[in-house]
Amino acid sequence: MEDSILISTKKILGLAADYTVFDLDVLTHINAAFSILHQLGVGPDEGFFVEDDTETWTDFQLLAGSEPSIGLVRTYVYLKVRMLFDPPATSFLQESMSNQIKEYEWRLNVGREYVLPKGTVP
Repeated sequence: MEDSILISTKKILGLAADYTVFDLDVLTHINAAFSILHQLGVGPDEGFFVEDDTETWTDFQLLAGSEPSIGLVRTYVYLKVRMLFDPPATSFLQESMSNQIKEYEWRLNVGREYVLPKGTVP
């Protein structure tokens, strides 16, 4: 599985890794998604910024600590980028993706609020 945030996001958007024409657009939308995550309190305290294909999901997870679930973050970033970069053609799909985004924001926020320290039993 590709660990580069830019390359993996491009791949899921259907763009080849070596096709750089839209890199600025994709990076702008990736960073918007990470800004929203930061506002939700998810991720490192200082925020996270992707400049090129060298920043990885592992970098984000290491800086963010044990939470959040990197799988949720990856899918959330993809959905946000897709809606901004290449939104679905039909209103039904747009609404479905918007609802998925809202659910991921809720789940990430709840996960952040209710993380118990390691070794703690609820």
